[in-house]
Formats: sequence, structure tokens, C-alpha cells
Amino acid sequence: MTDAVLPSLTLSDEASTVRLGHALAAILRPGDVLALEGDLGAGKTALSRALIRAALDSPDEDVPSPTFTLLQVYNAPQASYWHFDLYRLEQADDALELGIEDAFAGGISVIEWPDKLGHWLPRHALRLALSIGDGGQRHAHFSGPVMWAPRLAGLST
Repeated sequence: MTDAVLPSLTLSDEASTVRLGHALAAILRPGDVLALEGDLGAGKTALSRALIRAALDSPDEDVPSPTFTLLQVYNAPQASYWHFDLYRLEQADDALELGIEDAFAGGISVIEWPDKLGHWLPRHALRLALSIGDGGQRHAHFSGPVMWAPRLAGLST
């Protein structure tokens, strides 16, 4: 698959991260994989939480970090959202025990620490690297196959 030039955004505050989560919830479809990269504290879980709450149309929904459970599944009207936090995954093959193939087949997968998946991460995944810049602003840089470019066109926070 050919990679595309995809947008980069500045997230000036937590509200910007929430708005990005809402925007992503509006464009994700069953079978999509969102791979969230970044250091601890970069905002991966905050973005995941906002995205899932938007998909559920429930701003107060309890969306805990799956740091210890590795996986939380949410049933939204349009699809099941599989929220993985693979920070503690010891081997890529261990993800099979979590049902990751089922998630890829028909759900929408939101994966924190996707590099832990190795070869199991689908090539069609949309990668979103979050980083913290000077002054605490976060930056969001998208990368992935060209199929994502039309869906991300006009994306803003």
C-alpha cells in the first residue's frame, strides 16, 4: 500500500484533543484500525476516551484505560469499538488471545502502543503519533495508506 501525505495538527488544549476524538469517531468505519503512538502522557488515552464517548453519543460514559485489562469493548450503534492498550503485552502473538482478529474483521480498533503487535498490525491502519511540544502543546501527526486521505481531508480541532 502506498503511504499518503496526511495532516498534522496542533492540539492547544484538552478541548482540542476531545474535538479530534469526536472528528475521528465521525469518520471511522467497521474494519478500521487507529494505531495511537506516543510517549506516556502524550494523550493517547484521553483521545481514545473522547473518541469512544462520541461514538456512543454519551459524554459521561465511563471509559477506563485498559492498561491492566488490555482491552475494553464498547457497542456503539454503528459498530463495536475495541480499545486496546498493549503497553503490557509481552509478545505480539499474545494479542490473538484478546480476540484482535475479530476486532480487525468487523469492529473499529483503537490501539494504544500498536508497535507491540509487530506483524499483526494491519497495513491499512491509520497511525496517529501524539507528541508534547514546547509549552505543553500536543501535536498529532497522521500517517498511513492513501485510502485515508479523503476521510481526513478538512480534519481540524
